[in-house]
Amino acid sequence: MAIGDNNDQFGRLKRLLPRSWFGDNSPVIDALLRGFASVNAQLYALIAYAKCQTRVNTATDGWLDMIAYDFFGNGLPRRPGQSDDSYRAWIKVNLFREKATRKAIVLVVRELTGRDPLIIEPANPVDTGAYGGPMLGYGVAGSYGSLSMPYEAFVTVFRSAGDGVADVAGYRTPTAGYHIPSRAVYASRHMVDGDISDTDIYAAIDSVKMCGTRIWVRIQ
Repeated sequence: MAIGDNNDQFGRLKRLLPRSWFGDNSPVIDALLRGFASVNAQLYALIAYAKCQTRVNTATDGWLDMIAYDFFGNGLPRRPGQSDDSYRAWIKVNLFREKATRKAIVLVVRELTGRDPLIIEPANPVDTGAYGGPMLGYGVAGSYGSLSMPYEAFVTVFRSAGDGVADVAGYRTPTAGYHIPSRAVYASRHMVDGDISDTDIYAAIDSVKMCGTRIWVRIQ
């Protein structure tokens, strides 16, 4: 017996009746009380359910989607087939996500693809090097810099490394290739990229970048 269920409600109602009014065996009054208990149990369950929907930690079903929409608008929809627990964790991550920093871009891209992006800020000597620098410069490493681009950055995003397509081997592998059977099918990009689209990546970076900056994104 759990608090608020049919048996609990029945017991609570029956304890309100004077013991001297009915004998030990009272099927008629018990049947009447169980009818009231059933209604009370449903009301109790509805109240408990409604209470759960008022907090991110306990909200479920469409109510969790409403919470996400209330705070993020259309920026954080539930993915097809995503469970409540997974969606709840994603909401919490975005509620307390670091923003407006270079690290924020690295973190959000890493969450999407599992790989860190390459970020080049033309006005940042750490990325571009300088004449006479000990590690960066012509013939050593780094990229071209420009002080005329003080609030811009170039971000190269690398797609997640998938496991390929089951039963389909690639070119120049020992077991497959032209005229060597593995499975008669050509693989396409949508078969290996997963659920992360280019739009998802652009939106994620835009959601954490500092206002007033321009981020150029290349996806490889």
